Amino acid sequence: MAKLMTLEEAREALLLQASRERLTTSERVALGEADGRVLAEPLHAALDLPPWPNSAMDGYALRFEDWVGVPLPVSQKIFAGSAPAPLQSGTCARIFTGAPLPEGADTVEMQENTRLAADGSVEFTEALQRGRHVRPRGGEAQTGELVLERGTRLGPVELALAASLGAVELAVVRRPRVALLSTGDELREPGSPLGPGQIYNSNRYLLASWLRRLGCAVQDEGVLADDPQQIREVLDSLKDVDLILATGGVSVGEADYLGQILQSSGELTLWKLAIKPGKPLTCARYQDTPVIGLPGNPASALVTFGLLARPYLLRRLGIERVIPLALEVPAKFERSRPGNRREFMQARVVEGRVVLHENQSSAVLRSAAWADGLVELPEGQVILPGQPVRFIPYSELID
Repeated sequence: MAKLMTLEEAREALLLQASRERLTTSERVALGEADGRVLAEPLHAALDLPPWPNSAMDGYALRFEDWVGVPLPVSQKIFAGSAPAPLQSGTCARIFTGAPLPEGADTVEMQENTRLAADGSVEFTEALQRGRHVRPRGGEAQTGELVLERGTRLGPVELALAASLGAVELAVVRRPRVALLSTGDELREPGSPLGPGQIYNSNRYLLASWLRRLGCAVQDEGVLADDPQQIREVLDSLKDVDLILATGGVSVGEADYLGQILQSSGELTLWKLAIKPGKPLTCARYQDTPVIGLPGNPASALVTFGLLARPYLLRRLGIERVIPLALEVPAKFERSRPGNRREFMQARVVEGRVVLHENQSSAVLRSAAWADGLVELPEGQVILPGQPVRFIPYSELID
């Protein structure tokens, strides 16, 4: 336990545990209520999409073999949502984007490549190509085809796809129930007066909001005093939750009672990471309930939740791709004195280069509000201006 764990070692252990304890209970929800939820069953196409061939352009539909280089008369006009008559031989049809092709037509030419003759017939000014600008029936999906896999997290695009297939409701994984604890005599809620040595509890709002964005049902237990008996009583009362998420009380101080209780009465699985900020992280079980104890400093809680707790929760929901994507971006800073732990610094991209915030204290949130993401700096490595560094956008973490 004395050796610091790498981020990869800790994440691998957490994801292995999460894979063994994936949530299996599901519920059916209306399509409009499924944003952010995770599919519990694969979605198959209930119809061909599109259900009939249609035009990809405003223009003229024709049978390719009828074009012999002379103008064609227009036999009908077809709007989206209409039911066209079969195409008369030797004619074309005025057609608009999304409108169904008339039976017998196999080609559409855009109106920009046509010219109306004096008698109202259509002259095609460019050589035609059979099948051009036609969206074939079933070109996007065919009846019975798998379109969304189980474990897909539903967002605007996925919901739109389901709607295009006529889905009214979807089977989704039930929401993870997460008990949120904050520990520390120094914490007060916004609106309360501050006494000597006291601060407002920011982690509660950081994590409760983040958890809800991940689709979790949050059971907020508020602030626990640095009182081992109270902490034990609250832990003992948490009977029907999937995860206990705590901040503070997991380091090595005399008043870090949560960590002490987990060591003495629980099953400790992870302790201390080789990253900065975020070194004091505890993962454990208490009465067979998983516990993740995040550091109390806000920036440390942000980093460890984003890089470890978030992937863990997503994997429990059945999502496979849970590690945030990182971009390689040139540095607009110099790091001449690297540390012995991997560092995650608040940064933003300015004119294609990564700029660091001037204050990287683990107790500061203002730098995170300024930042676009985290820059990952390996331990023991000097960074020179222009050198590529790994940048993790907050859009990959906070969702």
